[in-house]
Amino acid sequence: MKYPSLDPQLFIQNRKRFIAEMEPNSIAIFHSNYQYSWNGDAMYKFKQNSDIFWLCGIDQEDSVLVLYPDCPIPEYRECLFLMETNAHIATWEGHKYTKAEATETSGIPNVYWNNDYMARIRPLMNMADNVYLPLNENDRYSPKSPYKNLDFARELQAMYPLHNYLRAGKILQRLRSLKTEAELKVMREAVNISKKGWERVLNFVKPGVWEFEIEAELIHEFISNRGNGFSFDPIVASGPSACVLHYIENNKQVKDGHLILIDCGVDYANYASDMTRCLPANGTFTPRQKEVYNAVLKVMKQARQKLVPGTMLMEYQKEVEGLMTDELLALGLLTAEDVKNQDPAWPAVKKYFMHGTSHFLGVDVHDSGMRYEPMQAGMTFSCEPGIYIQEEGIGVRIENEILVTDHGPIDLMDEVNMPIEVEDIESIMKSGK
Repeated sequence: MKYPSLDPQLFIQNRKRFIAEMEPNSIAIFHSNYQYSWNGDAMYKFKQNSDIFWLCGIDQEDSVLVLYPDCPIPEYRECLFLMETNAHIATWEGHKYTKAEATETSGIPNVYWNNDYMARIRPLMNMADNVYLPLNENDRYSPKSPYKNLDFARELQAMYPLHNYLRAGKILQRLRSLKTEAELKVMREAVNISKKGWERVLNFVKPGVWEFEIEAELIHEFISNRGNGFSFDPIVASGPSACVLHYIENNKQVKDGHLILIDCGVDYANYASDMTRCLPANGTFTPRQKEVYNAVLKVMKQARQKLVPGTMLMEYQKEVEGLMTDELLALGLLTAEDVKNQDPAWPAVKKYFMHGTSHFLGVDVHDSGMRYEPMQAGMTFSCEPGIYIQEEGIGVRIENEILVTDHGPIDLMDEVNMPIEVEDIESIMKSGK
């Protein structure tokens, strides 16, 4: 791992929260993700399963976490099963956790090698009445490939068909959406690194650079600050490409007069940041670009104030669309007649602002959370309204990270003074030239 070791209390606290939600005499089993083949003998870079990482901090393939708080055998109430390393693996693949290191990372004293873990958990299964298993319950997930948790659930149910199987994901979605102070400390560092990437770009961009060169500047800054890399494929979209919501080609040359939309985040210690910023290629917004940018910024500032306990995400989205409709009318993009005659199922605002405003943030960039339950203090959301005018080749989206508290929303990007006002962006770009 590139990042420094996290405080094991983060994971100890998370496990306590999960165990408190378990039914009596239940066992819960969590696996690492598969490590997938790329081509030939090459492997994709391993990315740990978010649930097992959130519970124990182990960032390694072929790992298993078992929680059985009512187990009559104390050493199996919390235990880890890890890959047993050897000289060959150390030579060809590098260092793997020792048992002592796994304990230091996770706070779990009982660590075993995984070569016989199915035999070891057999007596535990025979004692337990209920089995908690995690599946990918993120409602944005579209299943297109096999994954370890699903395969293991089928395998275990075939071996032990008479147990009562329960959904770990239903618990985890609620727990993972409520951030502890230890988690917020990690997320704030990810935001701080994001700021450094943004400021690096402001001092780099000029007409004639390529979108992929901007991407390279960002990844340089992120990894230099001990990030794992991007938290998702970055969008670096200049001119008309900014009107393509998921543009990731990043292969065009930036032209004088272009506005550039950058949507990216850093993966720091397996926690994701997410920001969207816009900047003028030549360091100065045109009057129209400035007008559209400030309209989006105004809506973002209004929208983030609504991220408070009790807010329902879907109702909030409609309120933000109302705010955006006012701005589109002022910009001359919509008329009162357009709004009066709109289809309620697809209101007029959707022509220029067609996506959601906020999503959960955390270990995943689109993190676990219950979208149809009221917001609570401790949740973190993106706030990212946008305006996309294809006929003018202008796309603007501005995205900050917001912490919901009982005393009003806290903008994590404002905390680090990340430049966002037109005047600040232009001033930094001019001073860097």
